Parts: sequence; structure tokens; C-alpha cells
Amino acid sequence: MIKNLLKNKFVTGTLILLTGGFLSKFLGFILKIIITRQIGTEGIGLYSLITPTFSLFITIATFSFPASISKLVSTPKRSSKKIIFSIIPVSLLLNLITLLIIFIISYPLANTFLKEPRLYYPLLSIGFTLPFIGLSSIIKGYYWGKQRMGTYILSNIVEQIVRILILLYLIPIFIEKSLVKTICIIILVNMISETSSIIVMLLGLPKNMTLKKEDLKFNRTEVKDILEISIPSTSSKIIGSFAHFLEPIILTNTLSLVGYSKNFIITEYGIINGYALALLLLPQFFTMSISTSLIPELSKNYAIKDIAKCKKRIKQIVTLSLIIGISSTLIIFLFPSYFLKLIYNTTLGSTYIKVLAPFFLLYFINTPINNSLQALDKSKESFFITLITSTVKLGIIFITSFLKIGMYNLILSIIVTLILSTYLNTTVLKKALTI
Repeated sequence: MIKNLLKNKFVTGTLILLTGGFLSKFLGFILKIIITRQIGTEGIGLYSLITPTFSLFITIATFSFPASISKLVSTPKRSSKKIIFSIIPVSLLLNLITLLIIFIISYPLANTFLKEPRLYYPLLSIGFTLPFIGLSSIIKGYYWGKQRMGTYILSNIVEQIVRILILLYLIPIFIEKSLVKTICIIILVNMISETSSIIVMLLGLPKNMTLKKEDLKFNRTEVKDILEISIPSTSSKIIGSFAHFLEPIILTNTLSLVGYSKNFIITEYGIINGYALALLLLPQFFTMSISTSLIPELSKNYAIKDIAKCKKRIKQIVTLSLIIGISSTLIIFLFPSYFLKLIYNTTLGSTYIKVLAPFFLLYFINTPINNSLQALDKSKESFFITLITSTVKLGIIFITSFLKIGMYNLILSIIVTLILSTYLNTTVLKKALTI
């Protein structure tokens, strides 16, 4: 029975992702400890304020290429080389445009909207990392589609190790000079770490894969097929990322308006995002790994109308994800101060964790369901769900800011969004599988 399970690409891929994901996440813990312990709560607060901007432009730069390439590459009789080499010029052009946009908006964003002039150079730094992230995402899409998870995981591990080694050396040097320069370095190191990941993935390509002149040509059909999948999927992600981008802007301006100091806003926003949410999301790699494995197989089964197998696989993934979520969240809920002290050398954020933890179980249901909708070509439905939940979240943040409840307006918005998005995603998924 064990041999039969190991022969199953889905099971094998999931096991590799879980094992490799654990190593990658463990290295991520080390990196997080290095950063948080050396830049402190103020540094985490400043970094948290620009993280939504970073996420938004990563969403634009990658443009859902990994998922769309994965789906096309997994389709029989499609040329992987044509798919990849056709989309690279599009990706580079897209990244050039985003770089120019960042250069234009960084000054007003830092000074007027976030009300923190020190963020100008960190915001500019984001632009330089995008071409590297974009190219890396394209190659990752190939490995997802071929379900060759070993090389993909190895590239992630190498990427983390490179990032750790560089920051271990550079942070102590730059933190003595300037907190802002240190944050810039933390962002810019992505250029080197992503390059190392790309090199590993290129070295891991099949030995019999040869390149011909015709492979390097731009193929309009391949690009069209990729964009037909990417555009609907990305539009949904951009809505979510843009809402997240607006989050610190609305918080900063409304809380300043009702009398909270800039120092309070930076500190508490950093505590929630850098400590509380980061701790609750520690088991995220499990759910992301098994959900990533789900996409190619679910797409194939849905295409041939094997609904029973789709339901079975989704049920397995959601159940496994929920078991992981319940056990990890319960432990964190019972001992928040212990884990905060152990990992981040602080106890700040334990109160927020106590409030958020019971509702965070929904996150572990929502992640695989979200990926299932993507695999079932329900991008349009996902777009409207994201639009609704994002509008509700920002509305709650804006309105409750005037109640003067501090950062609990953000906590409340997170809880309501989790409940609403889980309900809407589950409803759409049930309807999609009722044939």
C-alpha cells in the first residue's frame, strides 16, 4: 500500500513539499529572528507599513504566471519551452512598467499617504527586486506543472540560506548607520536570493532538454493562452493586494485624525503584522504546500468531469489543513507569550493573538478552498468575492477608527473578513461541484 501511495504523483509531490516546506520555513524562522531581534519594534513597524505595497507590486510583477504556466505545462502535447520563452519578454516589460510606477508614486506615498518620510528609499528599493521575482516565478510555474517538487523546494531552501547569510553579515553593519538603510538592505537582498533560486532551477532542468532557435521565438498563441488564465486570476489578486495596500494608508490617516500619535500607529501596526499575525501564520507552509499540489491534479480531474475525485481530493486537503490548523492554533493560543519570546524575543502581541486565534481556524479552511476555485476556473467568482471582502474590510477599518478603539479596528476587520470570505468561497465551491 505504501509503495502504491509513493507511486502517486500527487501524494509524492505533497510529501516532498511538506518536508521541503518544513526546512524552508525553519530557515524562514531563523531569518525572521535575525531581522526582528536586530531592527526592533520600530523597524518592524516601518517594514510592516511598506509590506502591503511590496505585496501589491509582486502581484503585478508575477501576474499569476506560476499558476497559469503550471496549468498549461501540465497539459499533454504543450511545449514547455515555447510557453516559458514566450512569456519572459512580457514579464520583463511588465516589470519595467511597475518599476517606473514605483519611482513616480514613492515620494507622495511615503510623505502624504503613509505620513512617514523615512519610507521613501525603502519604497524605491522594492522596484529593483521585481524583475528577479518575476523571472523566478515563471520558472517555478514550470516545476509546479511538471510536479517536479524536489528542485522547486531545493531552490527555495537555497534562496533562504543565501538571504540568511547575507543579512547576518549586513544587518549589524547597517543598523549602526541607519534603520532606514537596514530596511532597504532587507528588501534589496531579494535580488541576490532570487537569482540564486533561478540558478538552482535552471541547473535542475532535464538533461535532455535542448534549446533551438525556434524555442526562443515569441509565440503569440502561447502568450494569449497564459494571459487568458492569468488576467482573471490576477484581477482578483490585485483587488485583494490593493485593499491591503490601502489598509495602512486608511489606518494611518483615520487614526491620526482622531488623535492617535504616529509612534502609536507604527508600533501597534508592527506588533500586529510583525508578531501576532506572523506567529499565527507559522503553519501556513503546510496549507500552502498541500494546496499547491492540489491545483494540477484538480484541474485535470475537473476537465474530464471526474467530480467525485475532485470532491474526494478537496475533502482530504481541507481536512488535513484543518487538523494542522487546530493543533497549531490551539498551542499558540495557550502559550502566546512563550512563543513570542522564543521566536521574536518579545511578548508584545499576545493579547491580539488571544482575540484572533479562535477565528484563525477559518484561514486553514479558506486557503485550500481558494486554490480549489482557481483550479476549477472560477476566477470570476473569486474576483467578486475578493472585491466584496476587501470593501467590507476597509469599510470596517474606516468606520471603527472613529470609535477610538486603537488597533482593534484592524483586528475586527480581519475577523469579519475571515468569516465572510470562508462562507462565500465555500458556497461557490459547492455550486461548482454540483453537476
